[in-house]
Amino acid sequence: MKTGRPKADLSLTAEERDILQGLTRRRKTAQGLALRAQIVLACAEGLDNKTVAGKLGVCGATVGKWRSRFVALRVDGLLDEPRPGAPRKVSDAAVEKVVTMTLEAKPRGATHWSSRLLAKQAGLSHMTVSRIWRAFGLQPHRSETFKLSNDPLLVDKVRDIVGLYMSPPINALVLCVDEKSQIQALDRTQPLLPMRPGQVERRTHDYERHGTTSLFAALNILTGTVIGEMHGRHRSIEFRKFLDTIEAEVPTDLDIHLVMDNYATHKSPIIRNWFAKRPRFHVHFTPTYGSWLNQVERWFALLTERQIKRGTHRSVRQLQQAIKKFIAAHNDDPKPFVWVKSADQILWSIARFAQRTLDDHAAELNERTSVTGH
Repeated sequence: MKTGRPKADLSLTAEERDILQGLTRRRKTAQGLALRAQIVLACAEGLDNKTVAGKLGVCGATVGKWRSRFVALRVDGLLDEPRPGAPRKVSDAAVEKVVTMTLEAKPRGATHWSSRLLAKQAGLSHMTVSRIWRAFGLQPHRSETFKLSNDPLLVDKVRDIVGLYMSPPINALVLCVDEKSQIQALDRTQPLLPMRPGQVERRTHDYERHGTTSLFAALNILTGTVIGEMHGRHRSIEFRKFLDTIEAEVPTDLDIHLVMDNYATHKSPIIRNWFAKRPRFHVHFTPTYGSWLNQVERWFALLTERQIKRGTHRSVRQLQQAIKKFIAAHNDDPKPFVWVKSADQILWSIARFAQRTLDDHAAELNERTSVTGH
């Protein structure tokens, strides 16, 4: 014979189950809300309150509370109820004014708002403005750059290169090739202060230049290994020497597909003649302003972050030795970059961004026209 208070029956629709599972997986979900979602999901499996409490490390009363709240109010019942306290001092109109001014106006004599400038203009505290900005995801102090490709063959080139990444040809090698030109050998003007407990590494802001070198690199997309070669300049002559190095290191029974950008060095008569004599080489150019499609650019970012940016080099030879050590260490434990976005997904993202850019530009032109009357 069962004893105790009967528990409320709990069942979930498919939509409710998806919402609750999303709350448990989403990284930005508050821990309390995620726990309540886990409680409801466990109860929906038919477990009693005691079993759910033991499984999730909470007391039985907590399980009973959120079971009952969910049965009565469904998903909304898992949210916190309004708490007593002083009434809100900032009205909806004031919030709207701050958001509108941030998006549609600029301060006098400046390019963007600071929290104090806008607070003075809106008659609020700068902390209130900061809280409103955080709530609406506004960051006037930040600015990013972009460049849309104007290549008439953009679609064809994206499909071609992404196809190589996601379905490489048989009996062939796909290499992403580019050069990182004029890498500077820099040395700080005073000795480095190393990291200590409670103190980060410190270096002088100024530096001494000791020459430059250019790195030619070819990234194997399947293995992640890199063929690297350094030269004092980055002309067609040096690029042809690097192509000779690639040809020597790749087995002769494999075709070679090279992904490259549209730099003039890659299209000079010397290079075209070199490719014409070697039919196993197949060149795939990235779209204009589309170097982000070349995976070796991501490897260059690793080189900059882990070696060049914080390294001190008193000569070009020392810089070259440091780069060679980085390449050797990378090739000892290579990790290929995994390309996950299809060509359709990339093109759809570009189309949406381009349309939004055109809409914003049209709105700005209309606003200027209405102000000037022309």
